[in-house]
Amino acid sequence: MQNISGSLLKMLNRQQKLIRKRALTALLIFVFILAGIGFIKGAKFVPVIFQYFFHKGIDLKQTKDNKINILLLGVGGGTHEGPNLTDTIIFASLDPTAKKVTLVSIPRDLWIPELKAKINTAYTYGEGKQQGGGLTLSKKVVSEMLGQQLDYAVKIDFNGFEKAVDMMGGLDIDVDNAFDDAQYPLSGKEDESCGLTDDEIASFSAQIATGSATENESFPCRYEHLHFDKGPSHMDGTTALKYVRSRHAIGKEGTDFARSKRQEKVISAFKDKIFSVDTFLNPVKVVGLVNVLRDSIDMDLKDNELDDFVRLMQKMKGAKIVSAIVDTGDESQDRLGLLLNPPISEIFEKQWVLIPRTGAGDYHEIQTYVACVIEGRDCIVGASDILIPTAIPTKNLLK
Repeated sequence: MQNISGSLLKMLNRQQKLIRKRALTALLIFVFILAGIGFIKGAKFVPVIFQYFFHKGIDLKQTKDNKINILLLGVGGGTHEGPNLTDTIIFASLDPTAKKVTLVSIPRDLWIPELKAKINTAYTYGEGKQQGGGLTLSKKVVSEMLGQQLDYAVKIDFNGFEKAVDMMGGLDIDVDNAFDDAQYPLSGKEDESCGLTDDEIASFSAQIATGSATENESFPCRYEHLHFDKGPSHMDGTTALKYVRSRHAIGKEGTDFARSKRQEKVISAFKDKIFSVDTFLNPVKVVGLVNVLRDSIDMDLKDNELDDFVRLMQKMKGAKIVSAIVDTGDESQDRLGLLLNPPISEIFEKQWVLIPRTGAGDYHEIQTYVACVIEGRDCIVGASDILIPTAIPTKNLLK
C-alpha cells in the first residue's frame, strides 16, 4: 500500500512540475512576444523579461490618486466607410488598489467646436498632420472634455478584433434583451447601386436628405438585418462585432446607453478569455494573438513600459467593472441625459450632431458627472445639475 501511495505521490509531483514548466514556458513566450512588438515597430529592444521577473513595481503614468487612465478607440479599418473614424470611444480609469475599472462611453457624434467637427474625426485629423498625431489629438480632446488626465491611448481596428476573438475560440455573452436592427451597414457596400439607375439613385438620395425616405429602405443591398435572441450566446468575432456596433435596434437596445452596456459585456468577456488557461497556456494562440493585434493596434505605450502593462493587466484580473455613458438620456426609463441634439444648421456644418445640454463646448456638467462616477458614487443627472449623494459622516465611536 505504501509503495502504491508513494508511486501515486511521485506521479502527482511530476504532473505538478510539468504544469508549472508549461506555465513558465507560456509566460516566457508571452513576454518575449510583447517585447517583439516594440522591436517590430522599429524601437530598440529592451530587456522586458528581466524587468518582468526582477522588477515587481508598476511604473506606469498615473493620476495623483494612483489611477491609470486609458483612452480606447475602435475604428472600422479596411474597407469600412471612414476607416479611421473612431466608431467606439471609451475612457477607462483603472484603479489597481481597489481592483476597479470605470468605463465611460462617449458618443461619436459629439460636436467639438475646436475641431469644427464631430469627436470621431479627431484621430483621422491628428494622424493626417503627422504619424502618431491621431492618438495625441484624441487624448487631448477627450481629456479636456472629461476634465480627466489621460495617460495612454490604444486604437484597434475591427478587423483585428474579429480575428482575435476567433483565434480565442469565440466569446460567451449573455444577451440581456432580444433585438432587431435592420440598418446594420455592410462593409464595402457603402456605394452599391442596388440595381438602381442613376436617376433613381439621385431621386432616392434627395428623399433621404429631406427625411422622407430612409437609406436602408432605398438601398437595401447596403444593409444587413441583425437579430439577437435573449439569453446565453456563443459568438464568433463577426457576431460579437455586430453585437457591439449595432446602433439602430428597435426599442431600448437602439440607445447609446444600451450599446455601451453591450460594449462592457464584450470587453469583460474578451479580458476573461485572454487570461483564461486555454489562451494563456497555449503558445500557438499567444503567438497568433500578438501577430493579429500587432497589425491592428496603435498605442502610445513605450517599450520599457510593456512589462509594467502586463503586470497591471494581471493585477486587474477579476476587477469590478463599472460603466457610464454620456448621452441624451432615455425617456422610456425616465432617465435624463447630459447631451441634446440641436437643429441641423451651418454652425454644425449641416450635420446631425450632439452637444452638451449646457451649450456647445460647455463640459462642466460632464466633468462633474464623470468625476462622481470614478469616485464610486451613485451619481444622477438631474433636471438642471448633477445630483451627488452626500457622504454619511462616520460616527466617532470613541465619544
